[in-house]
Amino acid sequence: MITLLIIDDHELIREGIRRLLEDQAHISVLAQAASGEEAIRLAAELKPEIILMDISMPGMGGLEATHRLLQMNPKQKIIILTAHTADPFPKTLLRAGAVGYISKNSGLSEMQTAIETIHKGKPYISPDIAQKLAIAALDPSNDSPFDRLSQRELQIIMLISQGLRTQDIAKRLCLSPKTISTYRSRLMDKLSVPSVVELMKLAEQHGLNEQPIVS
Repeated sequence: MITLLIIDDHELIREGIRRLLEDQAHISVLAQAASGEEAIRLAAELKPEIILMDISMPGMGGLEATHRLLQMNPKQKIIILTAHTADPFPKTLLRAGAVGYISKNSGLSEMQTAIETIHKGKPYISPDIAQKLAIAALDPSNDSPFDRLSQRELQIIMLISQGLRTQDIAKRLCLSPKTISTYRSRLMDKLSVPSVVELMKLAEQHGLNEQPIVS
């Protein structure tokens, strides 16, 4: 029996995945949750073999939750479930230790294949995402400007792009406001943008922010 958690802030998506998987006798959905914070609590309590993790969620978010879960248990198998099929998310999360990356467009057959493949100890990436990664590797001119960011820098720019204040980001990541300000300045320097507004616009252009930025 393969045990797993489903983490996504959209109830319809969570229920849809659960219903897809509930008829599979060898797969057991232990629980569902809507945030990274709940994912960490449930993982510690239920010890699932696999966690299906969304990236874009209120609160901690999937990137930070993945980082913390792997700190707690480096052997935890995490499959990223996302609508973001383009860079920088696949590269960043795979570098962070996620072992799978599935598009939310995946059907039952692919999701089952991914779960079974990862349960056997092998990585799995949806073909559409793998194709984009392969094309990007062959054509360096298509590289995302976010490729050169660290995992922490990407976490912070995602939170900035959501409109969070420095104090809120600091509290969420357990860092000081001064440290967040330093990261923000470093991000603007690395990405060659003159202001936070331009930083947010760049994040939107590359899919880090699902909400449009109004100047």
